[in-house]
Amino acid sequence: MKRILSAATAALVLAGAAHAQTSTYNPLEAFAPFIYPNPPGETRSPAGVPGHAFWQNRADYQIHATLDPVANTLDGKVAIDYTNNSPEALDVLWLQVEQNRFREDARGNFTSGRTGRQHTDGYRFTSVKVDDGHGAKDVKYVIADTRMQLVLPEALKARGGKLKILIDYNYVLPGNFGGRTGFDPSKNGNIYEMAQWYPRMAVYDDLRGWDTAPYLNSEFYLEYGNFDYFITVPWNMIVAGSGELQNPDEVLTATQRERLAKARHSDATVMIRTPDEVTQASSRPKQSGTLTWHFKMANSRDVAFGASTAYVWDAARINLPEGKTALAMSVYPVESATPALWGRSTEFMKSSVEYFSRQWYPYPYPVAINEGGSAASGMEYPGIVFDPMKAPAKPLHMVTAHEIGHTWFPMIVGSNERRDAWMDEGFNTFIDVYEADNFNHGEFAPKRDSEYAPKGGNPVDEILPLLADKDAPPLLMGADMVKEKYRHPATYFKAALGLVLLREEIIGPERFDPAFRKYIATWAYKHPSPSDFFRLMESETGEDLGWFWRGWFEHNWQLDLAVTGIDADKHSVGIASNDKLVMPATLKVDFTDGSSTSIRVPVETWQQHVTFDVLVPGDKPIRGAIIDPDHKLPDRDRANNVFPVR
Repeated sequence: MKRILSAATAALVLAGAAHAQTSTYNPLEAFAPFIYPNPPGETRSPAGVPGHAFWQNRADYQIHATLDPVANTLDGKVAIDYTNNSPEALDVLWLQVEQNRFREDARGNFTSGRTGRQHTDGYRFTSVKVDDGHGAKDVKYVIADTRMQLVLPEALKARGGKLKILIDYNYVLPGNFGGRTGFDPSKNGNIYEMAQWYPRMAVYDDLRGWDTAPYLNSEFYLEYGNFDYFITVPWNMIVAGSGELQNPDEVLTATQRERLAKARHSDATVMIRTPDEVTQASSRPKQSGTLTWHFKMANSRDVAFGASTAYVWDAARINLPEGKTALAMSVYPVESATPALWGRSTEFMKSSVEYFSRQWYPYPYPVAINEGGSAASGMEYPGIVFDPMKAPAKPLHMVTAHEIGHTWFPMIVGSNERRDAWMDEGFNTFIDVYEADNFNHGEFAPKRDSEYAPKGGNPVDEILPLLADKDAPPLLMGADMVKEKYRHPATYFKAALGLVLLREEIIGPERFDPAFRKYIATWAYKHPSPSDFFRLMESETGEDLGWFWRGWFEHNWQLDLAVTGIDADKHSVGIASNDKLVMPATLKVDFTDGSSTSIRVPVETWQQHVTFDVLVPGDKPIRGAIIDPDHKLPDRDRANNVFPVR
């Protein structure tokens, strides 16, 4: 028995023994070498950056489409210039034809827990050809759910082989059952939110070859390229599309062009089409027939557009790093045009883009559009987001920041949303946490919403039920395998909180932030895997983080740190790890004279130990101790964090 200096101290030691718990922690399990999901090689280096032999295929699009708001159909012609930069010749090509998701026999009807009662017949193809430079020829194709396989008459050469795909198609638009695309009524006409509106190339990469995961209910994985597209609509409709409008003289009035020019130099929101003008024919440059809106977007993975007779339209300048600018715009119906609803939409958009650009990576596109409707509310595409037209200011700020935040993940950093949803939703929610703190001196902070700590409490407490749920999926799980009840708690909240813990508790902003910026810049317009992220963050921050990737991402392990007692003889505090996850932590020691000291307990403490005696500097008698005094860790049992127990 160690020498005890006083009866009071003896009582503390005995209480500590009574307070000790059986531990399930195993250092050999927690700190075993982490097996990355993908091995390094010539295309992807051990440092998490593209290797010397990295390659990526490319798809450039020219699209002509006509939207018929009477029949609610879209007719289109798409020409895709496809470049095979891979080291293999390709005898087939795969495209994604996601309008087939709305067919009655679509696989996605059987995966979400309920089968929809409204359907379309999906894509209808009237011509499918390829041109290898010797003229366009019909090509054999096979439709498999939301995928189209083209069987080439001659294999496309490796390392730079090119051909053109030519497809004529049409489809009936899904209504408000489309989820990510469709239309819904408003006071002054239907609002059309048009996404997945053309056949899109599937990705052929160095990880799987053709990645042909079907479109069930999760999102997308797309190649990069340039887009040149034309949308024909009735004369009285406004079109808001990804990229830069090429023909404003043809589709806008002189007054609207003047107002847009003013907005490009204004930090205050400028009205382009006022609520009163929505019902005035003079707000359009012609009063009959159709107009064709022409847009271009460079180095993008997709384009989308909104179209309506009902749009109010406003805009303001976005100030970007190095003196560059872009344009924030909002289009929404008259019924949303109040300060309590969409009146601040462009302010929210402008501020979000400016913050993300300063903090992480400059916004690369000429325009950032917030479109207000209801069929596809809360959905993101390059340069345009679809948000709920009835959202009040605070929720609208949240959803605007989140959806435009997807510009960085996965529009710039092109991760695979169908397989690794946490790499776009979780990363995006993470940057939203700090955007909320930044906006207007924290007007809507802290971020506590459906994406992050939805009950409004401390995030590390709110995550505990998910970690304790034996049925909860790990983050390293295919997106379509995650049940809806877990989608936000895991994919958004847990992934984002993991990065917050990594930044604030494990690494520190001074090392995390430069590493995260390098990850974004390194993988901009490329396709990183989880392994690339893990490796780059370790290499750049100088930390072996395998224990964290395993516990937080590969598994749903729980944390339970404890203070087990005080040894007056050794002038030490006993601590223990009682569960599978470990974390670095702060130990606060209180002395009998009312003073205290804090000791940082690094994660390496637990590489060899289940329990550990922390020596306390000095010789002041110890009154008590607490681990994680500021409540920053997701500790499942906080009662044993304090000794003596309070």
